[in-house]
Formats: sequence, structure tokens, C-alpha cells
Amino acid sequence: MGALNALLDKPNTVMPSEQDTKLATESSRILSAIEATEATNEFRVRLDGGEVLRLPSAVKTLLMHLLTEMSRGNAVTIIPIHAELTTQEAADFLNVSRPYLIGLLEKGEVKFHMVGTHRRIKFEDLASYKEKKDRKSEEALLELTNQAQELDMGY
Repeated sequence: MGALNALLDKPNTVMPSEQDTKLATESSRILSAIEATEATNEFRVRLDGGEVLRLPSAVKTLLMHLLTEMSRGNAVTIIPIHAELTTQEAADFLNVSRPYLIGLLEKGEVKFHMVGTHRRIKFEDLASYKEKKDRKSEEALLELTNQAQELDMGY
């Protein structure tokens, strides 16, 4: 629980209230129906004062992810791709124990470097590992589904 508290104590972590969750759900539905202006590759938001805020179109995708997580009541934080994580932060991100993560590091499955006597993992490398792991899991699930269908198991 200490690592979770440390995450929630970070200044850029937001824990949505019940009202925030409801508003995020409503906002994400509205936002998903809006298209970015393709000609200028931008996303526009009209502020309360009537001023139009021009944002890169990629902001819409990030905002959708943010609102989706908030609508589920999840705490949200932004981690720059170049950020370096401690082994505990990396383990929390992968939802594994710290000893298990250290095993992955020692096997060379996830890149890391030493800062003094401490291991540091670039978020970019960790995200790459997670993506590969998730892709393998999806492929295995698809294979099992196909086998179940071939065997007429009712799936």
C-alpha cells in the first residue's frame, strides 16, 4: 500500500471524486463524437469566456484516455516517456511484485541501468516490455479461442 500512497502523493496524480467520475463519463461520450479538424491537424476547445483553444489533434486521444480512466474511478497520472522509474514504481506499473520485476531485469527481459546501487528503468523500455507481453497474451487468447471453436466447445 506504501507504493500506491507514494503514487497518489505525486503532484501530477489525480484521484477523481464521485462527481468527477460522472462528469468524466459524460464528457468522454461527447468528446468521442467530435472529430479533430483534419485540415489543420488540430483539436479546438471553446473556453467559458468564448476564447477558442487550438490544441494538437493528439491531445484529443490523450484526453479520451484520461476521461475514460477517470470515469472508471481510477487515479490518473502523467508519466513522460523519458521518465526513469524505481523498481517499485515499475513493478506497480506492471502490476507485479518488486521481486518478480527484479527477476525480469536480471534475465534481461527489461532494460535498466544502475544509479549508484539502485536500478532505474526508463518508462519507454517498461512500456515496450508491457506492450510485447500484452500482445503475446492476446495472441495466446486468440489461439485458445480458435481451438475452442474448432473443437466446437460452444464458444
